[in-house]
Amino acid sequence: MAKITKTLIEAQKPSKDGVKGSNHLLWDSELRGFGVSIGQSRRSFVVQYRLPNGQSRRKVIGRFGLMTVEEARRQARIILGDVANGRDPVEDARSSGQGYTVDQICDWYLERASAGKIIGRSRKPIKASTLTMDRSRVDAHIRPLLGHRIIATLKLGDIEGAQADIAAGATSKPRVGSRGGATKGGEGVASRCMSTLHSIFEHAVRLGEIEKNPARGIRRIASTPKMRWLSQAEIRKLGIALREAEADDEHPTGIAVIRLLLLTGFRRLEALSLERDWLLDEESAIHFRTTKTGAQRRVIGQPALQLLSAQADSGSRYFFPADWGEGHFIGIVRVLDRICHRAGLEGVTPHVLRHTFASVAGGLGYSELTIAALLGHASRGVTQRYIHIDEPLRAAATAVAEYIDELLRGCR
Repeated sequence: MAKITKTLIEAQKPSKDGVKGSNHLLWDSELRGFGVSIGQSRRSFVVQYRLPNGQSRRKVIGRFGLMTVEEARRQARIILGDVANGRDPVEDARSSGQGYTVDQICDWYLERASAGKIIGRSRKPIKASTLTMDRSRVDAHIRPLLGHRIIATLKLGDIEGAQADIAAGATSKPRVGSRGGATKGGEGVASRCMSTLHSIFEHAVRLGEIEKNPARGIRRIASTPKMRWLSQAEIRKLGIALREAEADDEHPTGIAVIRLLLLTGFRRLEALSLERDWLLDEESAIHFRTTKTGAQRRVIGQPALQLLSAQADSGSRYFFPADWGEGHFIGIVRVLDRICHRAGLEGVTPHVLRHTFASVAGGLGYSELTIAALLGHASRGVTQRYIHIDEPLRAAATAVAEYIDELLRGCR
């Protein structure tokens, strides 16, 4: 613990505790309760105090960069002085009508969710992958448009207006530098941002932080889903491009992930974060600890099993480790873009590869029920119906994977 200074704050890096998007706190050695919350994209001054009943409270003072350390320290002294006189500054602000800003309630949500203190619809703490996406939407779209607004003064029209602005591209930004992605607008992004904001407000209401959810009743923009998949001719083109890219020293991990996505229909993060001890070799299955629909055992075909077995063991727990650090590989989108450019294919994303697996399975005559189970879309009831007939599922997974593999190799 040291005295908080501008230099000390600027030297801090986001937490590397394994939960992307989590904050860590830096406390001041001179003023007890004064600190800084260090996040992935922002740093906020906070003050923490305890009420006579033992309840701990934390109040966001302001953002580093918009106020100096000394200004924040003075505010913290005032707040702590109020506490010493028997007041509760958080409750005072709420009851006075000033209340939280959208920025502050987003900080509250992200901090508590990072610590596993907010329970989602699955009755489990918010997943790290969900939190990462929430943070991205908050920082890229919600804060720029609504961050400064006091929640108690927000009207539904303000929120739907922000949705329209996001859809129109008001918050879109090109990618800068070699790392990070572009910030895009559009109807789908706008709708998902409103879902995130509505959810944050609902958690805040449920846990007693705000009185009402100003986004309740919002009419989210209906976006048309993009149903794109590769034709057989396009799969052959992609196979040629993969072989050429491999010969030209394209990233081998990226190439392997692309093949796995096609051979299994896995979601992007399911493939990237695949751990070695999840593979049930004898059952030709993967035991996912968590997915969009909960823990799953999902069968894979022999070509996919052989691809995984061929991945060198570098000591990482992941089949597809990052180039540095202890995480998993993340550069799949750029590798896929380069290879598709080489193949002359447009509009191909990792999810298109998932759709392609489903399309091939349908073309081979498999039922929607079978395809749902192969993709991990199945409800609990559907999954239960398959527990005693794994062999037909394994045969289906192998048949689909072999068909796609033959197309990639130009044998069909």
